Amino acid sequence: MSGIIPNFRIGGPDKLSLQTLGPALQALLKSLLLPSIGMLGFLIVWSLAANSIDTSLGKFPGPAAVAEQVQNLYREHRAERDKEAAFYQRQAQRNQKRMAQDPAYQPKIRAYTGKETFLDQIVTSLLTVMSGFVLAAIIAIPLGIAIGLSKSLNAAINPVIQLFKPVSPLAWLPLVTMVVSAVYVSPDPMFAKSFINSLVTVTLCCLWPMVINTSVGVASLNPDWLNVSKVLRLPPLQHVRKIVLPASIPAIFTGMRLSLGIAWMVLIAAEMLAQNPGLGKFVWDEFQNGSSQSLSRIMTAVLVIGLIGFLLDRGMLQLQRFMSWDKTKELR
Repeated sequence: MSGIIPNFRIGGPDKLSLQTLGPALQALLKSLLLPSIGMLGFLIVWSLAANSIDTSLGKFPGPAAVAEQVQNLYREHRAERDKEAAFYQRQAQRNQKRMAQDPAYQPKIRAYTGKETFLDQIVTSLLTVMSGFVLAAIIAIPLGIAIGLSKSLNAAINPVIQLFKPVSPLAWLPLVTMVVSAVYVSPDPMFAKSFINSLVTVTLCCLWPMVINTSVGVASLNPDWLNVSKVLRLPPLQHVRKIVLPASIPAIFTGMRLSLGIAWMVLIAAEMLAQNPGLGKFVWDEFQNGSSQSLSRIMTAVLVIGLIGFLLDRGMLQLQRFMSWDKTKELR
């Protein structure tokens, strides 16, 4: 029997005690089991509520209807990609035949102009929100650092920030659309005007949380760290790079996380209002369509919007953990 039963020691370094097993089980319970119970409860309540709600287009979509639409939307995407591949293949064949008859012929490739699928619109919305967010960060973070370091600059710019901070970004949309139409004039534009409109709107809504949080973080630096910088006689740029930025990372990332969440919500609404390509336009088009599948498609889009927003926030949190010098603090 001694050759069959593994050598398991009760004592010594291999001892498996309840003291070490307890926290591990608690962590597993907290990270996996409790969220699973919460999601299961949500699905049950959703399913029961959906069965009791009748609309002009039929029953409110439940989890089963949404799961079916996920499959349908993916099949539509694959069918559209097959059409695109066939379109370019036909052009290549025609160009080959033409070049065989006329070697001097310059082949021409026309762009595929088929409709955007649900997955295409997800990509469009993500590109737009991240482009606007990055542009806002390039402007807001240096401005916030400058405001936090200079009381005079803070006194000069703070009234402007407080004036425009409460303005809904959607209120800027008509003005942005008119300005872009008047200024962005090109026979061969690099980017579509609809993309520029959405990008500028996202940038405007991202600016204020980043500027405010960055300036507050810089202004709240530990005086001892500032004294160290004075003792070392660091030049201004090294002072910002060695002292200000590392100490202000938590505040900066708090503003970035707030801005990204707001930007994602604003972008969907802007796409609905301006009919710019993206998830917002998909929701509005399905609402206007009024087919028997519209409600389930809209509900699918709502869940996808929420899931993407959650993943964007988690991604920003992981980036904050990577960038922060203090690894001992638990970030949520």
